[in-house]
Amino acid sequence: MRNLTWKLALTIISTFTLTGIVYSQNKPDRWEEIITQFETMDKEQSPPLDAILFVGSSSIRAWKTLEEDMAPLTVINRGFGGSQFEDAIRYIDRIVVPYKPSMIVVYEGDNDIANDKSPERVFDDYKKFVSAVRESFSEVPIFFMSIKPSPLRWSMWDNMKKANELIKDYTAQNKKLEYLDVSSIMLDKEGNVRSELFLEDNLHMNAKGYALWTSFIKPRLIFYRSRNQ
Repeated sequence: MRNLTWKLALTIISTFTLTGIVYSQNKPDRWEEIITQFETMDKEQSPPLDAILFVGSSSIRAWKTLEEDMAPLTVINRGFGGSQFEDAIRYIDRIVVPYKPSMIVVYEGDNDIANDKSPERVFDDYKKFVSAVRESFSEVPIFFMSIKPSPLRWSMWDNMKKANELIKDYTAQNKKLEYLDVSSIMLDKEGNVRSELFLEDNLHMNAKGYALWTSFIKPRLIFYRSRNQ
């Protein structure tokens, strides 16, 4: 029954966040309902402690095979579609702190750039996210997944690349911060986005896209854990 309730909740969350029917992008509390749903799920079935926590926008939320893809690593998915860095920061005490994660993997910035935020603003918000995490967990590693290219947002790629570069340079200079360059592997030899990795909306990834991410991310998480145990 618990598993059924969990899957039903995820289905409801998926429907709400993809359609955009429930949430107004102009309301700072537009994610309150989905965050509450996460909390309800946790009360019904306690999530594992010391797991690797994935947070971020729809690229994380829609990763339905995350648990099996990352096995034997234990992971928790707390993505909510359409979110930006400021949303992740706003709810950090509710979608990060309670899980006491061993690692945090974050994917944000995609929607930020699409909402006309500058690369510098995305970089600044990333640092705010790190600072907010550090208030509770001073030593937990934080992995930033680079903003992905997509056919729908290809015109924004220059700004996305700049945000990625700013964050990459920053992570290289700070302990317990890691950069996962998932964007480079999504480009072909000519530097164009690989359209076969995407659904018909040309924004969200298909199973092939997630398989590619898995092949890149999973070994790096395993290596980091083995090196730092």
